[in-house]
Amino acid sequence: MIAIAVAAAHFLAASRGLPQGVMTFYGSGILWGGALWVMASLAFVSVHGVLWSGRPGWGRAGRFALASTVMAMPPFGIVGWAHPLTSSGVLFPGWGWFGLAAAATGMLAVTTRLWPIPVLALAGAWLWSAAGWTPPSVPDGWRGVDTAMGASLGRATDLDQHRALLAHVQRAHEQGARVVVLPESALGLWTPTVSQVWMDALRTTRVVVIAGAAVVDRHGYDNVLVEIGAGQARVLYRERMPVPVSMWQPWLSWTGEGGGARAHLFANPVVTSQGRRIAPLICYEQLLVWPVLQSMLHAPDMIVASGNGWWTAGTSIIGIQRASAEAWARLFGVPLVVAFNR
Repeated sequence: MIAIAVAAAHFLAASRGLPQGVMTFYGSGILWGGALWVMASLAFVSVHGVLWSGRPGWGRAGRFALASTVMAMPPFGIVGWAHPLTSSGVLFPGWGWFGLAAAATGMLAVTTRLWPIPVLALAGAWLWSAAGWTPPSVPDGWRGVDTAMGASLGRATDLDQHRALLAHVQRAHEQGARVVVLPESALGLWTPTVSQVWMDALRTTRVVVIAGAAVVDRHGYDNVLVEIGAGQARVLYRERMPVPVSMWQPWLSWTGEGGGARAHLFANPVVTSQGRRIAPLICYEQLLVWPVLQSMLHAPDMIVASGNGWWTAGTSIIGIQRASAEAWARLFGVPLVVAFNR
C-alpha cells in the first residue's frame, strides 16, 4: 500500500495539469477531468504496486527494475509519462547512454538497504548539474517559432491564418533563419491546395519550413510534420504515439468505424532534413521514454520538438513538455529546436 501511495503521489503530482486541460479540451466539468486524471494513473500505479516487494534486498531492486522497464515500453509505456528516467538528463547532462545507465542504477540502489549512499550520490549529481546548467543549443540557421493562436491554430478555413504564419516565417528568415519550425497542427489539413499556397509563398526565398499538419483519409488521419521549400513539399514525419483517447482511438478500427489518429509506434525514429538527421517528437511523445530512446539509437544530429497546447492554458503541461525535451537533449548532448502554440 505504501508503494501504491508513493507511485500515485508521483504520477498525480506530475500530471496535475490534466484535469483542467481535459475540461478545456472537451468543454466538460471537473468530474470528467478528475476521472480521466485518475484513470491515466492506473497503469503506472498498478504496475508499481503489483511488482513491489516488501522484502529488502536486490530482489526488490530487480522487481522495481522490471516495473520501470514495463512503464518505459509499449503497451504500458503508452501511458508511461512522468517516468523517473527522464531525470537522467538533469542528473548527468552530456553522459548519453552512460548517464541513462547511471540514473537507472541509482534508482535501483535506492530500493536496497544501502539507500543512503545512492541518495547522497544522486543529490550531489543534481547540485553539480544545477550549478552549471545550460540549456541545449540551437543549430545554426534553425529557428523554432512559438505562437499564441489558441484553439484556432490549424482550424481556420481561410487564408488569413496561413498569411499570419507566413509572416512569422518571414520575420525569422530576416533574423537569419534558414529553417523555420512551426508548431504541431499549424497548417491544419494537408491538402494539395495548402501545399501549393505554401510552395508559392516560399518560391522567392531560400527558407525551408517544417510544420505540423494532418493527413486525412477515409480510415483516419496521421499527425505529421511536413517540410516545405520553394517548389517542393513532402511529409517528413508521421507521429509514432498520438495522445491516447483524444487522438489515438484504436477501438474505432476494431469496430470498423475508423476516424482516429494512427500510431506509427516504431516507424521513422529519425528523418533527414537539410542534411541533418532529426529525432522528431510531437507533443505527447515528449513525455514518454521509448520514442526518444528509439530515436537516439540512430544517433540523430538534433531533436525537433513541436506541440499545440492551446488546451493547457493555466497548467504546467507545456512547461513539463519543454523540460522533458530539454532533459533528453542535454543527456545526449544534441541541439534542440522547440515550437509550441498556446
